[in-house]
Amino acid sequence: MTDKTRFHALPDGRRIAFRYSPAASGDTRPALVFLPGYMSDMAGGKATALFDFAQAAGRACLLMDYSGCGESDGDFADGTLSRWRDEVLALIDAHLHGTVVVVGSSMGGWLMLMVGLSLGERLAGLVGIAAAPDFTEWGTSEADKATLSAGRPVFADNPYGPEPTPTHPGFFADGQANRLLGGSIPITAPVRLLHGQQDADVPWEVSVRLAEQLASDDVVLTLIKDGDHRLSREQDIARLLELVDDVA
Repeated sequence: MTDKTRFHALPDGRRIAFRYSPAASGDTRPALVFLPGYMSDMAGGKATALFDFAQAAGRACLLMDYSGCGESDGDFADGTLSRWRDEVLALIDAHLHGTVVVVGSSMGGWLMLMVGLSLGERLAGLVGIAAAPDFTEWGTSEADKATLSAGRPVFADNPYGPEPTPTHPGFFADGQANRLLGGSIPITAPVRLLHGQQDADVPWEVSVRLAEQLASDDVVLTLIKDGDHRLSREQDIARLLELVDDVA
């Protein structure tokens, strides 16, 4: 069945795991694409909820694991935003037709901006969940920046699992080269941003700044006073699906 995990082969032989649910016959609404966060994958609660929502509504939906993550081939240490952006675009080009709404969580919110800029007129809208553009800049200490710039990885405490969270020099350098918050972001499609004010990983002020920098006039930021970084409670996911329905 089309909603089971499949693999897309890239020209260099890498196989990217994805799930795809086609639109119902006659449905012309934009397809939904979910981009998970750093070291996350398409098996997460928000991705699964969006996929189930799309299937129930007869809408096309695409989930994927970046290379080095989940079921996809590759080494996580080789991953960069640019590499993962190109993988997302390759799957969109291969499996989707027409316009697209991109939904991005945390780092996926940075990636959705990069993907959106590349999609041009195919972009129908963006939905960011605790979007974290430029986190290699504001989320990295000067000492860690020096270590990464010298070509050595940095390992941080991981609140979500037993293993430390790595940042590799290649990812850091590519992130610094793809910062977006320093100027206007030329995206004019509708954008919806969702952020918890108890987020311990990505300050909610980042979403305020992002809303200011987007060129679009149709930008709505929803702050959840008691919301954490993951925003995966039942009521948080309900808000997310409302925003997706609104923008699409």
